[in-house]
Amino acid sequence: MSAPKSEAAPSLESVRQRIDALDGELLRLLDERASLARIVAAAKHARGEGDRFALRPARETEILRRLLSDDRQAASPGLVVRVWREMIGDSLSVQGPFHINVWGGRDPGRVVELARHRFGAAPPLRQFAKAEDTIAAAREPGGVAVCALTQDNAWWARLLAEPRLKVFAALPCLAAWGPMSALAVAAVEVEPTGDDRTFWVTDAPGSAAAVEETLSRDGVAGELVAEAGGLKLFMLAGYYQADDARLARAPGRLSGIIGAAPAPLDV
Repeated sequence: MSAPKSEAAPSLESVRQRIDALDGELLRLLDERASLARIVAAAKHARGEGDRFALRPARETEILRRLLSDDRQAASPGLVVRVWREMIGDSLSVQGPFHINVWGGRDPGRVVELARHRFGAAPPLRQFAKAEDTIAAAREPGGVAVCALTQDNAWWARLLAEPRLKVFAALPCLAAWGPMSALAVAAVEVEPTGDDRTFWVTDAPGSAAAVEETLSRDGVAGELVAEAGGLKLFMLAGYYQADDARLARAPGRLSGIIGAAPAPLDV
């Protein structure tokens, strides 16, 4: 008895025709989605909320995690994230004020790239020579500051005196895109997403290892991110409230939480 014949592979021409058909369908769906964002924007303006910043980091994370958990045959996490970040950024840009402000440290090109990966091409982007000017721009309506993490600038310590401004994202958002290189800051509500990293500043003397050991004895897993000017920035595993008793017992006279960000989406 002969073996059953396998189905013939589709011709290159038929594959191209299918791609063309899908491109048309994708454009139709993309246009429909964009039109819905404009309907939302009109409704917000009608309610007098046109000047309200529409950025909702936790909601965006929920959307992307759900998409990445769905079955896929070939679409990589990077492709999914880039496409949806562009759509979300475009939607935000029509719903109210939205602008990106970047201080890139010693590698401004890389930080601009990370900012565009995170927020898309729609919002206007400005570059600044000083981190403090970038933070000041985040105080403006719809402002987001993206600042490089360096070992010679403790810009993040300024947020201890800026309770409205909070770290809400660590860039890049995919581990496959490289190590954490920048933080995004804005006057937004930072909510837990179920898998988060909290950013905590302290002026505790001594080594970072000694601080990490003290934190661990109280059940807090911390990792040094940056150190400058006698101040240390730690990333804590999990979402911590500002009044957490464990952090109140932690070393340092000047200390506090400056925000939290979702863990990388591909980890």
